[in-house]
Amino acid sequence: MRIDLVLLCAAYVLSQFYRAFLAVLTDVLERDVGASAADLASASGFWFLAFAAMQIPVGWALDKVGPRRTAAVLLMLGGAGGAAVFASATAPAHISLAMVLIGIGCSPVLMASYYIFARVYSPAVFATLAAVILGIGSVGNLAAALPTTLAVEAFGWRAVVWGTAAASALMAVGLWFLVRDPERVKSEQRGSVFDLLKMPALWLIFPLMAFQYAPAGGARGLWIGPYFREVFGAGDGLVGTITLVMGAAMIAGTFAYGPLDRVFGTRKWVIVGGNTLSMLACFTLGFISLQTMWFAVFLFAAIGFFGASFPLMMAHGRSFYPPHLVGRGVTLMNLFGIGGVGVMQMLSGRLFASVSNGAQTAAQPFQMLFAFYGALVAVGLCIYLFSLDRTD
Repeated sequence: MRIDLVLLCAAYVLSQFYRAFLAVLTDVLERDVGASAADLASASGFWFLAFAAMQIPVGWALDKVGPRRTAAVLLMLGGAGGAAVFASATAPAHISLAMVLIGIGCSPVLMASYYIFARVYSPAVFATLAAVILGIGSVGNLAAALPTTLAVEAFGWRAVVWGTAAASALMAVGLWFLVRDPERVKSEQRGSVFDLLKMPALWLIFPLMAFQYAPAGGARGLWIGPYFREVFGAGDGLVGTITLVMGAAMIAGTFAYGPLDRVFGTRKWVIVGGNTLSMLACFTLGFISLQTMWFAVFLFAAIGFFGASFPLMMAHGRSFYPPHLVGRGVTLMNLFGIGGVGVMQMLSGRLFASVSNGAQTAAQPFQMLFAFYGALVAVGLCIYLFSLDRTD
């Protein structure tokens, strides 16, 4: 793989870390800056919403400016700058502001890679390449689990976040000097994201794109820690181990989805099958009072594994884009994928807080959350069933 793609993959490790590390910092942030679970749910949602809001301008920049400057500048200003704000936080509002900035900084990294894949490599291998970089980048998801727990215990959370700020700055400098922009598309056609929004085929994909990652992103990014602490009395070390298991399942699922469109000759039905199993795992957590902790761990891992259809859905959408709108196409799909998680994170925090007030058991608010997540995936699947299957 080209050195610039290796570096973009490493930058995506940071992006995955930032979207997931709040799950293991809930206790220390509540103690040190007074951030409640609802505050952190909102802060996590702000990361996803800022990330999503940037997708339209990032798509324009990829097509017009190129991935090198787009990724390097935003990662330096937003990623390194936002991490510095986080490390200096003294109030919940500072955490929210930091997550907005970090979301902006991370917004172009994965899409810069996908833009290069779409422009340089064969469409037939897009899903596999997309899954590879997503799977390798998800090492950041693992780093945000037990390793972060141990690092925080050893050095303190502020020192750990200052370290990620420095890593973000160094990565941005590397992107500036090493990323190679593809040749510009020579086309007489003009267009914008509105041309993509006029395509009926995409509107049957967008709802599931918005909902399919919400359960895994919400559970791994925020709720897995509070769930196992409050329902099963797990300590920080055990929570770190459990988040590591779910993170590993998400990586395995990403790699598993990648080549399946070529194995089975279909994208649509692979996506339908996997997301149906993710939905069933959510409903099991939502409607059954679990007595065995390790069965709950299995269900969280199943949500992570089967909810990892993101690269295959990106490939499904990619098959409809005209060449001169590839940058805006991949970022439009990502807007729905990440924006859906952001909105659901914020709604999940409010739902959890409202149910907690009258809850009779510690598990009840979490059951409502996962029933909500399962219902979202079910709605997305019902619409997606009418979509046009297309492979390259």
